[in-house]
Amino acid sequence: MTPDPGPPGRGLTPSERPTVPLTKEPGPSGHARPEPDTMAQERGKGRRAHRPWSARRLPAALVAAVILVAAVAALADVVAVRAGRPSAAWRRHLTDALATRPVDDVWMLTGAAAAGAAGLWLIALALTPGLRHWLPLRSTADCPRLRASLDRDGAAGLLRDAALRVPGVGAARVRVRRHRVKARADVRFRDPRQVKDDLTAVLGEERDRLALAAPPRIVVRVRRRTG
Repeated sequence: MTPDPGPPGRGLTPSERPTVPLTKEPGPSGHARPEPDTMAQERGKGRRAHRPWSARRLPAALVAAVILVAAVAALADVVAVRAGRPSAAWRRHLTDALATRPVDDVWMLTGAAAAGAAGLWLIALALTPGLRHWLPLRSTADCPRLRASLDRDGAAGLLRDAALRVPGVGAARVRVRRHRVKARADVRFRDPRQVKDDLTAVLGEERDRLALAAPPRIVVRVRRRTG
């Protein structure tokens, strides 16, 4: 009788024992389980990162200054009238104009249009986040509350450096927008169509490395440059 060799790996040192990759272990459905990094990336894809909100310091300061000046002027005139002094000339002129001018007067319509435009502007500032020059990055499963953004000029610089590494590209100009990346390249040698295909592929890989929450579409234009 031959002795039972026992389970595989008995009698071997830890460095000599074969290792079984955990990522290949089949799950309940019979498919291989994905790696932890892949699972984290898949979970992170479901989270949508939003553009950060602007503090709106300048518009808020302008509106507060206008309201403060108007309130102080009106209050000072009311206090002067209560003290027995005549009302200010600007107040009498404004009261007479509002009482005597018809509704279809040019100045009345101009003032109403200006007030309506200012109101719409303030509503747009209140409902939109602003900071259109920043591109939000994807959040990960490890840090779901982490919010990061990338400047458009910085993204354009990285994409331009990647474009210049393509053989045949002598000069490149890249502009990054929210939904589109426009790249223009001057071809020194090689077939422009091949350079365009390589440039599109390289820019796509570099764009994916930026980990943008909403990857923009890439538009490439090339032209032959001689001399």
